[in-house]
Amino acid sequence: MIELKKDRLVFAFAEVHKDAACGIEFQRTLRIPDDNRTYPLPPGLGKFPMEHVEDHATRLPQEWAGQGGVLLPMYQAEALWIHFSASSGRWSRAAYPFAVKIAAGKIDAVTGGSWTNEIHQAPQDYLVIPDQPWLDGFCVQTGMIRQFVAMPLGQGYTAEEQLTGKGEHGGLQIIVYPMKRERYEELLRKREHGRDRAYSLSFEDTTLCAAAPSMGLAPGGLMRQEIYEDHYGFDAWDTTVFSRCFIHILNSRQWQNATGKAAPGKPPTAAQYSTAGLPWFDYYNETQSTMSGSDTLAQLDSIAAKGVKKGEQPLPDNEAVNPKVVVKLGSPKHVSQGQW
Repeated sequence: MIELKKDRLVFAFAEVHKDAACGIEFQRTLRIPDDNRTYPLPPGLGKFPMEHVEDHATRLPQEWAGQGGVLLPMYQAEALWIHFSASSGRWSRAAYPFAVKIAAGKIDAVTGGSWTNEIHQAPQDYLVIPDQPWLDGFCVQTGMIRQFVAMPLGQGYTAEEQLTGKGEHGGLQIIVYPMKRERYEELLRKREHGRDRAYSLSFEDTTLCAAAPSMGLAPGGLMRQEIYEDHYGFDAWDTTVFSRCFIHILNSRQWQNATGKAAPGKPPTAAQYSTAGLPWFDYYNETQSTMSGSDTLAQLDSIAAKGVKKGEQPLPDNEAVNPKVVVKLGSPKHVSQGQW
């Protein structure tokens, strides 16, 4: 079952376990410069609003009603990142694990492969939450991603168009598989006896609250971000049960026409944010192994590079910045329970 609660998608699998629930939300953020320099994590600037497709079906392309899912507004060349959170179970270290596959225009954001409902082990084409707290873009090399940036279909910039030659789907696609009940119960027993270092991650406090062509996601600037390997093992996931959601991306005018609501104001530029001395972030988790990037995704042109080839300048405000305040976020250090 999927619910939309306060602009967050909540995936729940009560038939597997009462604790089996996770949340996925889409954060507005700075678009980092697309200049082949590597940048730290930009901040969250608040959640994107979302609406049910069914509530506005008469003002949307007919095929969207069949695809279902939700609507999300983005300006052209605006960026987003995806935040993952898991339920806390019986106590804060008992977050229920999930395997989550993310695609943009039905292109897997981890491997660059075409969309399938199934998850695969070699190469791993999914993320594990709560181990993976967020995803900011396409995994292009070890410890590096290219930022998710919205561009209209039909201009050749999106990952989908670069890899397939077509702009058919756009948007984002998500599928979630829960851990098997018996494996979760085993994790609980280990955690309750202090033999497991797994932990729940929630970084709410780090966010800074403050029938035209569809929109897709294109690879933007380079950012430091690790994608973690599945340390539970592929057989931990209950592949007989899943929920999936299509996130349709509309530009500001499409959003206004479809929902009758104004899109949020444009976010600040990276230069404006850095000039104000506000913080960027750097995250590490020394307990997790990092996946290598996708050769397929590494071969994609970034928006700026594609613009050079096309003789266009698709990105406004693309000047390099020098973040002066970088807050380091690491894995939490737990208090030892001891033997007594």
